[in-house]
Amino acid sequence: MPKFSRLESLINSTNLRNLQTKTVLVLGCGGVGGYVVESLARCNIGTLILVDFDTIEESNINRQIIALSSTLNKLKTDVLEERIKDINNTCQVIKISKFINEDNIEDLFNYPIDFFVDACDSLPAKKAVITNCLAKKIPFITCTGTGNRLDPSQLEITTLAKTSYDPLARLLRKFVKDNKITDKITVLASKEPPYKNHSRTPSSAIFVPASAGLLISSYILRYFLK
Repeated sequence: MPKFSRLESLINSTNLRNLQTKTVLVLGCGGVGGYVVESLARCNIGTLILVDFDTIEESNINRQIIALSSTLNKLKTDVLEERIKDINNTCQVIKISKFINEDNIEDLFNYPIDFFVDACDSLPAKKAVITNCLAKKIPFITCTGTGNRLDPSQLEITTLAKTSYDPLARLLRKFVKDNKITDKITVLASKEPPYKNHSRTPSSAIFVPASAGLLISSYILRYFLK
């Protein structure tokens, strides 16, 4: 059977071909973003733009799909490209291996983007994503905090205004209010109060970021099918 036959029987051949025309940009290819990329590659998305400046560290192994003993110290974008090509060699991969902030985010919009996934950890970058995607009318989703949590069943796709228990979302709500942004902003967030962690580095187990990534890619697929 062809590699996408099970998906084709679910969504029909016309929709399957349509997915091959779509371009998705994923900013941040770690715990959440790696699963977004993996699942979209397995859904016949035609072009994936991978944005991440980081290399794989040993501490990533417990939760990132690309983190293995054999991939340590390699660029995340390089490892993901190799993985994508092994899944679907017709998928076009564009790699942007640099740190993104409010000063250079415009570089990302040199490509035609059908959907923008913000799975990064940087608050300034998240603010810039919201501002630019709204101004350019590009559909997007922002992932808020998945660290210091254990229960993936508490994840949901909602709007930023309805989030709770999330320090990162609280900062984004303040940004939106201060800048008088009235548009609804789609986010992936958890209703689970975060566990207290006395380190500046968030604790994490695979269940939550992996589930978050799969929920986001499911949302994107259903968005395209509309």
